[in-house]
Amino acid sequence: MQLHTIEEPEDSHAGARLAWLALGFRPFYLLAAAFAAISIPAWVASYYGVAGPFRVGLAWHAHEMLFGFVVAVVIGFLYTAGRTWTGLWTPRDAQLGAIAALWIAGRVAMFSAPALVAAVVDLAFLPVAAWPLYRVLKQAGNKRNMFLVGLLGLLTAANAVYHASALGWIDIAPARPVYAAIIVVVIIETAIGGRVIPMFTTNATGVKTVMNPRIDKLALAFTVAAGLAWVFELPAALTALLALGAAAAQGVRLAGWKPFCSLRKPLLWILHLSYAWIPFGFLLLALAAYGLVPQSAAIHVLAVGALAGLILGMITRTALGHTGRPLAAGPKETAMYLLIQLGVVLRLVAALAPGSARDVALVAATVCWSAAFVLYVVVYGPYLCRPRIDGREG
Repeated sequence: MQLHTIEEPEDSHAGARLAWLALGFRPFYLLAAAFAAISIPAWVASYYGVAGPFRVGLAWHAHEMLFGFVVAVVIGFLYTAGRTWTGLWTPRDAQLGAIAALWIAGRVAMFSAPALVAAVVDLAFLPVAAWPLYRVLKQAGNKRNMFLVGLLGLLTAANAVYHASALGWIDIAPARPVYAAIIVVVIIETAIGGRVIPMFTTNATGVKTVMNPRIDKLALAFTVAAGLAWVFELPAALTALLALGAAAAQGVRLAGWKPFCSLRKPLLWILHLSYAWIPFGFLLLALAAYGLVPQSAAIHVLAVGALAGLILGMITRTALGHTGRPLAAGPKETAMYLLIQLGVVLRLVAALAPGSARDVALVAATVCWSAAFVLYVVVYGPYLCRPRIDGREG
């Protein structure tokens, strides 16, 4: 049983159902990309005081990037992958539409509803979305991937802590559960990336990559330990040591996947390059523990470079494959990839630069980010809303 392919199982009943609700990736990739395109400009406009009545705060920005944008992509991917891993249908049609509608309701509530109402609506999404995935994996006896349901549970717990903090029920800074969510998603990337990136590389280039189980376990252990040290504000020396261990182990792991063999294939290099931001992010986290760089530099390298970069790489790849199109990136996909990578470099500059240079870099990073996701919506929106071109279902 492999995770490196999520090609749809054969289905002899390709029907006339709504195409955009045929499989989880369709609504959630499109909704996530559209939300990403508008939410960052909304936050930056609010930051500079030009958002008018649509002003949003830093807490909203941090929460919605993780529990809005990222979570939508994770659910869309897992529903799509779960169909292949088990041969059973994950939510589709009316059930999928209802789950997507709950996600939308959460975004609306977080923007405009009273805090308690927003908490209830927003918190409902992950358990509701995780339950059918759990049932499908359990029915198929797919224990290998059941840990992903557990990680969705951890994201739910982090979200609950965030809302309890925002409501004043517990004395914890709202940023802490957001940091915890970042680490959970990095763990998901570490687990899934370690399966798919070397496989994709070998399949596309013929180069034999190195997959060392001991290095994989070491990378995961250091990533978890460094993340816990950061989230729980353990002593700086310990946090820095663990973060350096995570950076080294993740870097060695990536080197074994032969990233330079991917340079001629954008659909590959976006995954390698985005994954490379993980070890760099932990290096910055170690430096931040000693006050040598702002913590926001590490946060945005992990969140924009690794999370958003890998997301863009996967939502193009899986959308192409699951709409019956060739797995090849053209000029439009390459433009998306370059824009998101330029965006993370500019966001890093903004975190490190003083004064007006910071403002210029921040606005430029916002433009790059939004342009990448607007381009995705424009190019992939028709793919996601129309039936597969090969006539199959999904």
